[in-house]
Amino acid sequence: MLAPPRTVVRREGGLYALERALQRRGFRQVAGADEAGRGACAGPLVAAAAVLPEGKRGEIEQLADSKLLTPAARERVYEQVVERALAWSVVIVPATEVDTRGLHVCNLSAMRRALALLSTPPEYVLTDGFPVDGLGVPGLAVWKGDRVAACVAAASVLAKVTRDRIMVEMHDQFPDYGFAVHKGYITEEHSAALKQHGPCAEHRFSYVNVAAVSGRGNRPPRARRPVQRVSPESVQPVLFDASATASLVLPETPGSTVGVASGEQPQPSPSVGEDEAMEGEKR
Repeated sequence: MLAPPRTVVRREGGLYALERALQRRGFRQVAGADEAGRGACAGPLVAAAAVLPEGKRGEIEQLADSKLLTPAARERVYEQVVERALAWSVVIVPATEVDTRGLHVCNLSAMRRALALLSTPPEYVLTDGFPVDGLGVPGLAVWKGDRVAACVAAASVLAKVTRDRIMVEMHDQFPDYGFAVHKGYITEEHSAALKQHGPCAEHRFSYVNVAAVSGRGNRPPRARRPVQRVSPESVQPVLFDASATASLVLPETPGSTVGVASGEQPQPSPSVGEDEAMEGEKR
């Protein structure tokens, strides 16, 4: 039996080339997933997923990796993604959960949950950097996927804008740290504020730079966060479907796979339990 012909996707094909190639092979609904806040030492981790329509309607002006866009451009693209996407969703993971479960576990879980919330069942999934299993459909992890695939770039913008809005609101509650400016990432100003005021409840105590100024650096990473009494009334939901659609369970597909795109390979994600500061790209 002859093997099916290989599909070659060239970089010069642009941001939509990968999705178009998958659609030509019969995968019409291609979902992308990405996160924001991985490298921050304060605030939540936010994951998002999106399915863009085929054809011209799915081509969004200025769509790109969220880190390459100005804040104003991100807001414009965000509104276009929300308006045009067949389905989209956002999952918010608070700092307390990152400390408890670990960064990499939370990252994969959040992307999996965001994909499960999509009202349009994806037939193929593209994720940024790391493979996500248990989806029930074929998938591919694409290194720097937010610069290669439109649906991943759309998810990147959704996650980034959502998280930035949260951090701006958080600034009103904790004005000493400058969250509205650096969004919880490690900057000189943020580090100086941490030394002067100590960490607040929204910092990630499992990160070594936060633990060092909290006086809990000699404890195991997952035991560094102080125990806090929380009233039931103050608990906020951490998972929501931003497209206001019902959640779904993807059907199991025999032979479904999760792979990693060839070329540059992603480096292993450091566990949140490791005693090192998580300095990611400033977003």
